[in-house]
Amino acid sequence: MQLKENAVYALVVPTSMGVRITPVNFQPVHCSNMYYMQATSAETNVASVISYLGLRVKVLTAFVKDSPIARFIKDDLASRHIEYEGKEVPQGGPWGYRHQFNIADMGFGVRGPRVWNDRAGEVGRTLSAKDFDLEKLFGHDGVKILHMSGLIAALSPETGEFCLELARTAKKYGTKISFDLNYRASFWKNREKELRDIFTEIVRVADILIGNEEDYQLCLGVEGPEAGGKDILGQMDNFKEMIARVKSVYPNISVFATTLREVLSANKHLWGAIMLEGDNWHVAEPREIHVLDRIGGGDAFVGGLLYGILKGWEPDKWVKFGWATGAMATTFLTDYAQPADEEQVWSIWEGNARVKR
Repeated sequence: MQLKENAVYALVVPTSMGVRITPVNFQPVHCSNMYYMQATSAETNVASVISYLGLRVKVLTAFVKDSPIARFIKDDLASRHIEYEGKEVPQGGPWGYRHQFNIADMGFGVRGPRVWNDRAGEVGRTLSAKDFDLEKLFGHDGVKILHMSGLIAALSPETGEFCLELARTAKKYGTKISFDLNYRASFWKNREKELRDIFTEIVRVADILIGNEEDYQLCLGVEGPEAGGKDILGQMDNFKEMIARVKSVYPNISVFATTLREVLSANKHLWGAIMLEGDNWHVAEPREIHVLDRIGGGDAFVGGLLYGILKGWEPDKWVKFGWATGAMATTFLTDYAQPADEEQVWSIWEGNARVKR
């Protein structure tokens, strides 16, 4: 894939930052009295793989002015080597704006994880193109890949228009566009036509499209296999047929990818991935992985995939590296992988967990 040369940023992501609180010792939320807190968003989960491996990344977001949570988020992004830009929005009193809270336990064994999103008054819903100099960002500085998520596109009417403006400006200046469909039923309720139109316009200019079986069917109306089904290997042909149907409608897209997951228990999954690059299929066959916390594994897969593209590797390595960064993320307490170097990621792909001294 030919990327924009001499660009300042390898990756830019729009996002709505929040915090996640998680009980310690694998306990359910309703039974716990001790938690740890982390800054989080799906899009920065993607970006972190790339920033930890040394490429320049920027986040476009919004902050609550003078909020200690905003300060916590900014410091966290800086620790991840991620640059950020965002309007400081006045809180407007105790019932005004805030950063979202994501309350989640990790599950354990036969007890699955549970996540509760508390997004009332979320400052990220105000994101607007007028708050950023997009001509400077894409035209003067230069961006190799713009990565967007359906979570941001569907967050509010304002963020949907923001994502459309980002996509249009990126396309104008030759930036490649990556779009992870990320369907959420609660976001789409009573907004199906509005969001289908927004998603369709973004997909028509996208170069890289990511989504699971549910995403492709519910965002784009394409028939596919049952979501969350068993026997992932047995459904491989169905996944390929689904992606081929999407490709016939959107021939502009160069790369399609989806992860494959079969949940054996909260801490043991079969994990795989498939990718269509041009007319060539690349498959990471599902294999067993041990899971500390599953949240963010799919995002980390996307981060590894995009890293391979940014590095100019052969396509077969993109999906393998993405498989490994996705598997790596499930071994962290954070929602995102923090690779020490490429060698550590490739050791995961090779199944080499021996001590390195």
